[in-house]
Amino acid sequence: MNELSKITAEHLCRCAIVYVRQSSTTQVEHNRESTARQYELAERAARLGWRRDQVKVIDEDLGVSGSGLSERTGFARMTAEVGLGQVGIVLGLEVSRLARNNADWYRLLDLCGLTHTLIGDGDGIYHPGLFNDRLVLGLKGTMSEAELHVLRARLLGGIRNKAARGELHRGLPVGLVRGDADGEVLLHPDESVQAAIHAVFDRFAEFGSARRVWLWFRSQGLRFPLHSNSLVDLRWVAPTYTKIHQVLTNPFYAGVYVYGRTQQTCYLDAGGRIRKRIRQRDREQWPVFIRDHHAGYIDWNTFEANQKRLAQNIRPRPHQSGGAVREGAALLQGLAVCGHCGRRLAVHYSGRFSAPGYHCAGKNIVNGRGEYCLNIGGVQIDAAVAEAFPAALAPAGLEASLQAIEQFDADHETTLAQFRRDVERARYNAQRAERRYRAVDPENRLVARGLEAEWESALLELKTAESELSDREHARPRSLTHEERDAILALGKDLKRIWFAPTTSDRDRKELLRTLLDDVTLRVERDKYNAHLTLRSRGGLFSEVNVPLPHSHPSPIRHRRRYDRSAAATGCTLSRHQDRRHPQSPRPYNGHRTVVYGKSCVEPADALGDPVLRAETASAGRRVHDDRESSTRSRDRTIYFASLPQRWLHCRRADHTWRAVAHPYQ
Repeated sequence: MNELSKITAEHLCRCAIVYVRQSSTTQVEHNRESTARQYELAERAARLGWRRDQVKVIDEDLGVSGSGLSERTGFARMTAEVGLGQVGIVLGLEVSRLARNNADWYRLLDLCGLTHTLIGDGDGIYHPGLFNDRLVLGLKGTMSEAELHVLRARLLGGIRNKAARGELHRGLPVGLVRGDADGEVLLHPDESVQAAIHAVFDRFAEFGSARRVWLWFRSQGLRFPLHSNSLVDLRWVAPTYTKIHQVLTNPFYAGVYVYGRTQQTCYLDAGGRIRKRIRQRDREQWPVFIRDHHAGYIDWNTFEANQKRLAQNIRPRPHQSGGAVREGAALLQGLAVCGHCGRRLAVHYSGRFSAPGYHCAGKNIVNGRGEYCLNIGGVQIDAAVAEAFPAALAPAGLEASLQAIEQFDADHETTLAQFRRDVERARYNAQRAERRYRAVDPENRLVARGLEAEWESALLELKTAESELSDREHARPRSLTHEERDAILALGKDLKRIWFAPTTSDRDRKELLRTLLDDVTLRVERDKYNAHLTLRSRGGLFSEVNVPLPHSHPSPIRHRRRYDRSAAATGCTLSRHQDRRHPQSPRPYNGHRTVVYGKSCVEPADALGDPVLRAETASAGRRVHDDRESSTRSRDRTIYFASLPQRWLHCRRADHTWRAVAHPYQ
């Protein structure tokens, strides 16, 4: 059938669409002849009989791939107009310009067949409603998709083969540069760049946290080198947390060449469209891994230790150890393990003074109610661990003291060295700007004015750098005297003084604990009033500590108040002796005699119908009280406290006097 005979008056009444597309922005920039040929299809539509005002050129998808993974607004608008029966013919340079995947291609064919829309390319004009034309178009679409697969497989095969030899040129992180030989990687020749990278790893070995390294850079006012493909020269900027973290996690700094750390996967979104995302591969799945490929800033063992430490700083998953060291007072945060079920213990703080405590999130059903597997205060537990820890570190105390002295002198020198390099670099830039200014013809003011401004800017940067260096040198801490050095060495022999020193923060104590201990297993024996601790050190040694637990403290009797007739006569209120915070407390109370502390208070023996004990004054530190209860109750009400192993009630009256009465339910 003649191609022109397929064009009818009905087709000429509709518009003609010329679809223009290139797969990438690089093709748009460099393959300009192909783009020009696609725009010339508008002239072909005019030769086929369509008026020029009927020809629409859709070029919104220039630089967008037709593989189906990218959303093409131009293709969507074209298919919408075809579905509405407003298009007589769709022209493309070739079938691959319209679609590179069969899903989009056959959807367009179905719509064109239903609305009697023609499709034209460089080979001819086709009617998708005719069997032979649809067969040819189907084959072309399949070949277009297969061509994309062949091209991609050929390209990726060459890339992987070159990467397997460690010669594939990809972007290197700051601090590393390419050499002359294939695959050669060298350290950056700039000494200041190397010093900045070394400072990141040195500070991380000291602090153990990427965020604290970043904060150290910011507090010292140090800048960090920045380079990219769009920048010719290095730029020195204030470091960001992301950049510090990238330096610590990039294996190229450990002298390792890797390829394939990420993988692109496809998925369907909520709208049924194909999307792609980048996923990080596990280290075992990296296709190319070449150790000792080039000189690095650290070795591989140090890199692995850093990754393990970074992984411990993130929020741990349930029942897993780890987590960054926090500012709280609980020493065993992230280390404590339940000795009953093996779960990791969570930390809580309670009371007016935020006393630490540990509890196990595993819940058991007791008497139809859920309760924690373990719930215990942490003050005595932490005290027992604190007593055992300095004794274990005593052999390393002297070495730690010597390192502290060296660190005192080295920290400030590291900062000063970086500022001296900044001054040296600024002085070189100023001298280079001066040479460029003096080399230009003075009469060429168009060029001379620009070079003069550049020279002035370089001189201003040099002045600023010298001022910063001078301020840092004047702020240099004084050197340690012989007496101070002797004092530090003496502290190394008595680590207990360092541990309990007021200048040692809770964070520092927990950092010290983690250098020695892997975990602490805590098992509570309530019937024996004992807590059994098993300390597992990093060397595999175990030590056991038993902590005696105090008998239960008096608890406020809160709810379900009842009145005794004799008690009502004196205005005293009694309530049930089971505290809501301790639902499993036994009743009635049994045990030994209660000693009452406070002011002497004499009441008639028949005031409550029970014997009254005369209270004797004792020290205020042993006074039984509950601040939260006293703050919530009104002052004109008498409050009773009961102790689990005791038969007596502690009575606090409105006038703040204390007395003991026999338990009314004994």
